[in-house]
Amino acid sequence: MTQEPAAALEAVTKTHGAVRAADGLDLAVRRGETLALLGRNGAGKSTAIGLLLGLDTPDDGHVSLLGGTPERAVRAGRVGAMLQEGRAVPRVTVRELVGFVARTYPRPMPVTDALALAGLTALADRRVGGLSGGQAQRVRFAVALAGDPELLVLDEPTSALDVAARVEFWDAMRGYARRGGTVLFSTHHLEEADSSADRIVVLDDGRIAADGTPGELRRAAGGAVVALDLDGGPSAYLSALPGVTDVEIRGDRARLRTDDPDATVRGLAARDAIRGLEVAPPALADVFLALTRAAREPEPSR
Repeated sequence: MTQEPAAALEAVTKTHGAVRAADGLDLAVRRGETLALLGRNGAGKSTAIGLLLGLDTPDDGHVSLLGGTPERAVRAGRVGAMLQEGRAVPRVTVRELVGFVARTYPRPMPVTDALALAGLTALADRRVGGLSGGQAQRVRFAVALAGDPELLVLDEPTSALDVAARVEFWDAMRGYARRGGTVLFSTHHLEEADSSADRIVVLDDGRIAADGTPGELRRAAGGAVVALDLDGGPSAYLSALPGVTDVEIRGDRARLRTDDPDATVRGLAARDAIRGLEVAPPALADVFLALTRAAREPEPSR
């Protein structure tokens, strides 16, 4: 990776009416990495992507894309994007559509390569209008690849897909990343960020609430989850175990969130209650909720 970021927002502010969608936002996407943007609805993810692509202009601050302005990078075909809105022409074939878009760029990716990366080689001569939702989304991915971009920007790319289609899409995206491409994507599916991103940035109210690898975010959130089988007897004692902050019981299995897993396990052992024991770091969903909750808590008065 070079030192210059692929994309950067520097002290960017953007207001939509009474909503401050970007609040002094500093975000740098390093070349060659896959970065996931997470956040609640309205946290500023789509605003950040729109600013980086030049679809919107900041009220204050600076935006750079591949060493220049967003407009210049997009016009040169150095950036490919999949946004939430968009519909392909239905009566053309997949090959015709990708080929048409490729011819609008100065140095396009060979159409056969774009189709292969998107997993569409076998569907190249099918008409776009007859494809399934997952297949149509892969066509949009191939169109984003048509200019042979250095950077791919994907805004909620799998929001309408079923599980199988989502797996196929991320397999295709990882194929692009293995070629050395840079990827920035936003998602509400936390497992996608966990499995596909080198780095995760959590946005909340237009600001960065957390930034790090999935493992770093888990460690920053602290604690662990202790799960065990119940024997059918009383379970009220679980909430009083050392370190336990939350107890969830599903059927005959308990899930304990704890700040001190060692102490919690010792407490269970003292009660001879270790059955089917599992100790694991917190799930990314737990980390996300903890981080966004902390970001919204008011600072103590002085």
